[in-house]
Amino acid sequence: MASFETARDHFQAQRLPEAEHACRAALWAGIPSADLHALHGDILLAQQRPKESVAAYNEAIKIDPQCFAAWFGSGCAFLQLQEFAASLESWRHALALHATHVPSLHNYAKALFQLGHIDAAIQHFHAAYELDGNLHSLAALATSIPANPAATASDVLAARQHYAATLPPPTPPKPTPHQGPIRIGYLSSFFQSDHWMKPVWGLLNHHDRTRFELFLLSDAPRSACTGYQQHSSDHFLDISALSNDEAADRIEQLHLDLLVDLNGYSQLDRLPLVACKPAPIVVGWFNLYATSGLPAYDFLIGDPHVVHPAEELHYSETVVRVPCSYLTFQVQYPVPDVAPPPFLSNGHLTFGCFASHHKLNPNVLAAWAEILRRAPNSRLLLKNSLLHRPTVLRHLLDAFEAHGIAPDRLSCSGRAPHFDFLAAYADVDIALDPFPYNGGTTTMEALWQGVPVLCFDGDRWASRQGVSLLRNAGLPQFAAADLPSYIETAVTLAQNPEPLVNLRANMRQHLQQSPVCDSAAFARQMEDLYLRMLSQSRQAHPGV
Repeated sequence: MASFETARDHFQAQRLPEAEHACRAALWAGIPSADLHALHGDILLAQQRPKESVAAYNEAIKIDPQCFAAWFGSGCAFLQLQEFAASLESWRHALALHATHVPSLHNYAKALFQLGHIDAAIQHFHAAYELDGNLHSLAALATSIPANPAATASDVLAARQHYAATLPPPTPPKPTPHQGPIRIGYLSSFFQSDHWMKPVWGLLNHHDRTRFELFLLSDAPRSACTGYQQHSSDHFLDISALSNDEAADRIEQLHLDLLVDLNGYSQLDRLPLVACKPAPIVVGWFNLYATSGLPAYDFLIGDPHVVHPAEELHYSETVVRVPCSYLTFQVQYPVPDVAPPPFLSNGHLTFGCFASHHKLNPNVLAAWAEILRRAPNSRLLLKNSLLHRPTVLRHLLDAFEAHGIAPDRLSCSGRAPHFDFLAAYADVDIALDPFPYNGGTTTMEALWQGVPVLCFDGDRWASRQGVSLLRNAGLPQFAAADLPSYIETAVTLAQNPEPLVNLRANMRQHLQQSPVCDSAAFARQMEDLYLRMLSQSRQAHPGV
């Protein structure tokens, strides 16, 4: 006869079809119990059927509102559905029943992070780690802390050094016995993401191959990396099938002079590879917008705008700078034409932001709400990969309503193919940069579509990316000094948008003539930095 025990035994042995059959038979045959419905939810969730699992968990909760397994399971299901706002209720109930349950604390923090509640997320990641040394929580804390408005530079350094202590220690510098051009390795798990890798392709496609021999160390096959212009002297190595130890051995065999890591904390799975220090000099660039905290990194490449000299004590690396922006870019794939500013046809100015949802923290929403209140004829268009999720959208609209902004002042939409995503900038007059975690790719793309981006000079690298891009794009009037000036500039532009017409029409030509799109000059600047690094390293380690 089917029973809870039979279904549970099948489930624990990962015989999922048998477990589901036994669970349904038990539900039909006997008096339903909360535990049985919760088990049914677990079985459905394990089969990647989260919507069905939510219904099963809800049945369990109806029978017993104190059923911890059902609240925990529904939280996991909502996370899988990316309904992060719905998951908050589940995690709150779960933690009310079991306040020290580490997976619930960790998952609650994940949901908070995705919804932009970074400070609260950090607190819960920290609590989960403190309870049992959960390394997943420590890693999440180290990854997310630069985006926390409440975190200082010393907080970021401490969190990342704490995580770095869990990784393998670096090995001593190794000799590089080779003749000819300087060998540079570029490590990335994202070479296949053309729109994100614009600054990288701009550099690589302009490198001087008479002086430098390039090795692309990729977690994607060559066929997927369409932004890369193959050169006969380059070497492309697909390391996706290699473990970190195997990849480190393979890289050591290349006898590189420098290894440039393009991942940073965007690919935690590859940080142990970098930590091994498989080249005598390891450099962080492109996706490290704070210190790594890892002793394996020798240098971190920024620019005069993103790292001020007085802040270098909060970096475990030696900070070096290119004279312009460290995010110079080129657009080498099809994009929509620049459209006229929409205020000309719809009679009101539209602000917009297409940044990731987790960047929309409460301070950002409060500032944008103030702009909308002071510019009552304006609207706000938001677009990101989560806004098609009903509970996420409702959570956002509720936050604006709490600031007195009615839903009809906002237009929100979710994911779209990249060309269509860019085409939506035709509906935006001025883009608003979030803070303290500015846009990088979104800022480049907004500008390329003719839309000026309004930002301000913040208190950390992550909050100065917009300033770096705009000043080097020859658009300093959109880089405010501080948050009050940011708000004031937005209100002024909403009241007098006419100058945007000519600016938008000429934006691409303007960008192409500015340092921010001069990838050839940027390549020379980076090469000069590499030569300086090599010289410093050889002086510090003679014979290596």
